[in-house]
Amino acid sequence: MKVAIGGPLKLAFRPWVEGLENIPAEGAAILASNHLSFSDSFFLPAVLDRKVTFIAKAEYFTTPGVKGRLTAAFFKGVGQLPVDRSGARGAGEAAVKSGIEVLERGELFGIYPEGTRSPDGRLYRGKPGGLARVALATGAPVIPVAMIDTEKIQPPGKVVPKLMRPGIRIGKALDFSRYQGMEGDRFVLRAVTDEVMYEIMKLSGQEYVDIYATAAKRQITEAAKAEKEAEKAAKAALAQAAKEQQEQAGQAGQREQREQ
Repeated sequence: MKVAIGGPLKLAFRPWVEGLENIPAEGAAILASNHLSFSDSFFLPAVLDRKVTFIAKAEYFTTPGVKGRLTAAFFKGVGQLPVDRSGARGAGEAAVKSGIEVLERGELFGIYPEGTRSPDGRLYRGKPGGLARVALATGAPVIPVAMIDTEKIQPPGKVVPKLMRPGIRIGKALDFSRYQGMEGDRFVLRAVTDEVMYEIMKLSGQEYVDIYATAAKRQITEAAKAEKEAEKAAKAALAQAAKEQQEQAGQAGQREQREQ
């Protein structure tokens, strides 16, 4: 896949990279990145010599039929690991388990602490359930990564990607061994996550928003829905006013005819 996808991707978009020396030549490490675009999971592995394993929803791997098998093969080839999001705690527990397994093999594990793509290009609060727990359970160093301008390549609603140079900044590894064995402490998990997010913010230059991206998406959806309903109500009010005006004009005309 590095040859089939990574090569053409680098040739077409020519991504610039800073901090490649911060990726260890061997051994386990966690790559914690901001998340701007679906393509983030392709650009980052494309510029690295080592394999990076990300997590992806299990539906990508279980769709029946020829198309489903091809989709599953594609995601496996680009280093995606299926995660079952069902159950009481859903993807959080599955992500932790998957991350630990990858790191115990001495490999690179990629994770997006925000939990979902940014809806507006800003950096949102990191979720402590996955990143911090995996880091403390394994002792693996956390390497902050900033994807830059990847959301501009294929904005929502655009089918044809725009040829432009995205960027990738890789920071120095963060060591959280001082918190080893404290993955059950929610205050420690929050402190670890916030430290990683701060480093990502410095690397990316993004504006930081202290709410979860999922909450921001709900707010944006609700605001769009409210705006649509307001427009609908305004149109209905205008139509009603026009109708009443027309009725009043008709009544005035009838009175005029009677008077004549």
